[in-house]
Amino acid sequence: MIYNRQYQESLEEKFLAPYAIHSKHSKGRKYLETEPDYRTCFQRDRDRVLHTTSFRRLEYKTQVFINYEGDYYRTRLTHTLEVAQIGRTIARALGASEDLVEVICMAHDMGHPPFGHSGEATLNYLMKDHGGFNHNHHSYRIVTEIERRYPDFPGLNLSWEVLEGIVKHETVYDKTDALEYDPHLRGHLEAQITNVADELAYTCHDLDDGLRSGIITPEMLQGIELWEIVSKKHLHNACDLEDLTRHMIIRELTGFQVTSMINSSFDRIQASQVKNSKELQSLEYNVVGFDEEMSKRNQILREFLLKNMYHQYRVVRMHKKAERILTDLFNAYNEEPSMLPRHFQELIQEKGRERIICDYLAGMTDRFAVDEYAKLFDPSLLP
Repeated sequence: MIYNRQYQESLEEKFLAPYAIHSKHSKGRKYLETEPDYRTCFQRDRDRVLHTTSFRRLEYKTQVFINYEGDYYRTRLTHTLEVAQIGRTIARALGASEDLVEVICMAHDMGHPPFGHSGEATLNYLMKDHGGFNHNHHSYRIVTEIERRYPDFPGLNLSWEVLEGIVKHETVYDKTDALEYDPHLRGHLEAQITNVADELAYTCHDLDDGLRSGIITPEMLQGIELWEIVSKKHLHNACDLEDLTRHMIIRELTGFQVTSMINSSFDRIQASQVKNSKELQSLEYNVVGFDEEMSKRNQILREFLLKNMYHQYRVVRMHKKAERILTDLFNAYNEEPSMLPRHFQELIQEKGRERIICDYLAGMTDRFAVDEYAKLFDPSLLP
């Protein structure tokens, strides 16, 4: 038997929760297309994101450490893959659409510029008089207009529910801009799962990178309840954290939080008595999230990371370098737009010079931006 699209859609009807988003009931695409024989619409969307230039570039964009700081630290791409893995696990347990969660997870950070959140803050400042810059909105622009891979439409022509999930992506550090995608409604179940998977992934895995780098030590984590819960059976000497022990602790920390997230979310869904996705989105609260106790534990860990890692002097110095690189490049291109690649120059009249320069910079990888800076400002190098 061949599992064609219609059969896969029938399996969704059988196994997904009634308040999940079913691919058969998608609101469709902006530009009408015939759907493939062996993939649902959300599977097709996932494949379209996977094959984009913007997705591949995430390999060389900062998560916390700039790309050239070391080969073993997470990049924006590995973070994205880890978010997708955690998201699929939560989706499977809650009866949500794994395919829809996966594609939103894969696309949620495509709009990140080089050098992580410091790059975003710099571009937002440089664009303060020209509409600003927000990586969530830029992710949306990438999949709806910037990526050019099809002759009949701009962008990727993704399904309505995928776009809704992208624009309603919201975490402690990311704010939503729902645009025309039912701003009066909360994100659907799959969008909510993506949001918590993102927070959970960067908390656990940034801690892992901090420990690997030596910026964070086990002694510093004493008194952090989440750390003490998951490390007590693995760490017998606070000063001795071998790689294998660190891997076991981070794996247990991730699993402990995922399990808590699933259980508390299921309880909240059951208590809400929602019968379909519209009812779920109309609630006054998100159904996916930690219970109060785990939220407090997670908040303490996030505050620890903010103080001891994200604001640590080595990380801050990297951020200041990134700020200077992007600022000098922006000003140089603004003074002489002819230094931009020709296809970017051709868009200036339509989009505006500053916006096109911002788009060009946002698409750069860390190492490309560093190389471009050297070519423009180091007289010993050929342009």
